[in-house]
Amino acid sequence: AGAHEARCPACHRVHDRFPAGYVTLKGPFLAAHRDELLHRVRNCEQTEKGDHPLERIMDVEDGAEGVLVTTTGTHLARRIGDALHDAYKGELDYRYNKEENLLRVTWSR
Repeated sequence: AGAHEARCPACHRVHDRFPAGYVTLKGPFLAAHRDELLHRVRNCEQTEKGDHPLERIMDVEDGAEGVLVTTTGTHLARRIGDALHDAYKGELDYRYNKEENLLRVTWSR
């Protein structure tokens, strides 16, 4: 592979569409405060970049269950879950798949 093909691990995940973190936001509170919650999610990304420059949000998608935020790393997914729970309480669930280095976070309220 030539030098022009060199990518950082985060860029590889983005290019291959293979997130390491999945954060699902759901519940009636989400419907009423979507913009505020997503603003908090974006703030988490900015803060995380200071500690882990390769951790970033890949996508934010609206789905049947709520909003799905995908991240290039597990640290950012955890930080988002923690921040939402700290600020808004609600239910928080983490499921980590060690083999795939994959973290699924579900926050609902």
